[in-house]
Amino acid sequence: MNKKENNISNSKKALHLGKGLGWDNVYFIGIGGIGMSALAKYFHANKKYVAGYDKTSTEITDSLVALGIDIHFEDAVKHIPSSFLNADETLVVYTPAIHSGHTELEYFRSNGYQVLKRSQVLGLITEHTFCLAVAGTHGKTTTTSILGHLMYECNVPVTAFLGGISENYNSNLIIKGTEVTVVEADEFDRSFLTLSPDMACITSMDADHLDIYGDASHLMKSFEDFSKKVKVNGKLFVKNGLPLKGITYGIEDHSDYSVQNIKIKNGAYVFDVKTPKTVLKDFQFNLPGRHNLSNALIALAMAVEYGCPYRQLAEALASYKGVKRRFTYQIKTEDFVFIDDYAHHPEEINAVYQAIREMYPGKKIVAIFQPHLFSRTRDFADDFAKSLSQFDEIMLLDIYPARELPIEGITSKWLLDKVKNPNKQLISKNEIVSKIHQSKADILLTIGAGDIGEEVKHIKKEFSVAS
Repeated sequence: MNKKENNISNSKKALHLGKGLGWDNVYFIGIGGIGMSALAKYFHANKKYVAGYDKTSTEITDSLVALGIDIHFEDAVKHIPSSFLNADETLVVYTPAIHSGHTELEYFRSNGYQVLKRSQVLGLITEHTFCLAVAGTHGKTTTTSILGHLMYECNVPVTAFLGGISENYNSNLIIKGTEVTVVEADEFDRSFLTLSPDMACITSMDADHLDIYGDASHLMKSFEDFSKKVKVNGKLFVKNGLPLKGITYGIEDHSDYSVQNIKIKNGAYVFDVKTPKTVLKDFQFNLPGRHNLSNALIALAMAVEYGCPYRQLAEALASYKGVKRRFTYQIKTEDFVFIDDYAHHPEEINAVYQAIREMYPGKKIVAIFQPHLFSRTRDFADDFAKSLSQFDEIMLLDIYPARELPIEGITSKWLLDKVKNPNKQLISKNEIVSKIHQSKADILLTIGAGDIGEEVKHIKKEFSVAS
């Protein structure tokens, strides 16, 4: 690894939000990732020349190209624009998903470029701002997008980096100013330890990413380390019941911040919020599921502690539309509902099931699930089987490998055998539409963090016509 890659202190002055960024050019390796593309948009908005590489063309890369960002899809130095072949004027940003033998990455490392991980760059950008960070094994993206939206609508000079595409802004970057940053603090490969937030929350600490951490205790230790990154006189918020000290939040309990008097009106939650000082009345939130209500509560708590006015917060929350692939309605008619969700952990699947059952009692729910990572499937197989068994019918696609090679014996068939519900089957992508027709589902749910999202448009096209 090039010595420059570790010499982050030299970069601090260059990445100060609202100041002149030290490089004219920023080159991204893995530019199509959700976190990488948000950074690419940020630098582009700051009038930098941005370009990059990714393995395949996607809707995200298409959106970047539409902004005028140069992207290519073959790993070859000859495709790098000539203006980036200048080590003094070019910052190189890469994602850990890129393998170490990547030709372009090795070229930059061998030729004296400043090469930094995405998490390092995000940490440097946020260092000289008032930073609000959202951590947790579940709920990060939705909570971050709610908080970014609340701050934006309350006229806070905020830049929010999201791990998903906001329905309100059709983007994973929200910009209204440069003094405040809202960031998703990702525990994967401990990248959230690059942050030094003024406020932070931890939504959950369930075991995950055991391919990185080895066991749950090391994951817990990483969250403890993150909690210590909060600046002196900063504020840490924790979901009630987590083994960390901080300002607590919860639903219908005695937490410092608590949702009270919950009602469902016209498919939306209406509720009050008890704060340490008072009770704020009549909030409305349009996303289903108690897990989403919890996400809304912590976003409200952080915005209240920041100083946002109650009435503006109430109006902002009511106007929040959600994040794409987070309980996203694709079709919603009296006879057929199609929902797509990013859930890829047993607890997330449980939360989605609870939300659907609450909204659609008595309806037949058919779930199509694409497991994500061989290691995660292996580590949580029994929990996956239990969560999937709750649905009326389950269809499994092959495991999406992402960054992993196959693990012997770990297959979707192996997982399916553990599912107790007899209404189950293994299917291929080209069978999806026909199998849905055969299922006679009232509610169809597609879930997973792999490329199942690419199938959504085909399903929507077929059943929008049919319904």
